[in-house]
Amino acid sequence: MNITLRQLEVFLAVIDTQSTTRGAEKLSLSQSAVSSALADLENQLGVQLFERAGKRLIVNENARLLFPQAQALLEQAQELENLFSSGRSMLRIGASTTIGNYLLPAVIARYREKFPGIQLELRVANSADIAEAVANFDVDIGFIEGPCHRIELESQLWRQDEMLLFCAASHPLAGKTISAEQLAECQWILRESGSGTREVVEQLLLPQLHHFNLVMELGNSEAIKHAVSHSQTVSCLSKVVIAEQLETGRIATLQLEGVPQMKRQLYLIRHKQKHLSRSLQVFLDVEQKVAAELQS
Repeated sequence: MNITLRQLEVFLAVIDTQSTTRGAEKLSLSQSAVSSALADLENQLGVQLFERAGKRLIVNENARLLFPQAQALLEQAQELENLFSSGRSMLRIGASTTIGNYLLPAVIARYREKFPGIQLELRVANSADIAEAVANFDVDIGFIEGPCHRIELESQLWRQDEMLLFCAASHPLAGKTISAEQLAECQWILRESGSGTREVVEQLLLPQLHHFNLVMELGNSEAIKHAVSHSQTVSCLSKVVIAEQLETGRIATLQLEGVPQMKRQLYLIRHKQKHLSRSLQVFLDVEQKVAAELQS
């Protein structure tokens, strides 16, 4: 069997575009060259990788099994090239909104200082979207708020985060310890469904309150904290998100009776079949060093 890297590259391009024509355009090859490489790969493996529906190619189970292995082999080949050339590695990181905006910037800055030759792409979205991106190999690794139960992904504890109830400094309940009944009657602004913050808030508080008087959903934490600071509403976000507004006195915290602290776990997720490249391992090493410095 003589499977070539070019055949695997063609296979991945066809999966990405679902067409030999568009795959050829992506690789700057002729359509006949792409079709020939794909046919040779199927012949060598002794399986069909795509179902043909007119001009469209539909990925089947064989292709899904081959995909992570093909991607890993090409990544390792790229690493070999980068050892002896001026080529630049690419690292794709996915992170939920809170993590991407507040916890990873210090890690990324340190990483860029030490390894300026490695390109880094950060995708920020809600936790559900990041898990989807990791599952589809669109990013190399993901950082999310709350556990992930997708069987194709590995999930491990990363850091612990504290959640705080807060309101505008002018709110009648600002700085007070209040009952669950009082908190349930407040007007709430929350993150959208699918976000890790929303999921954790519901897990931590809904059993106590039984319902939220939800008046608004917003797609990012920045919008929420500014909306709360200018209204008579309440919300619950990570301590790192609202630290600056707490310092300046624009917002104040609330304390729920019987709930001294609200902690949540943040997770690192990776596809079980994802190749752990050198650049990715280096990023994780840098992240651990930054985390240790912050805790010391």
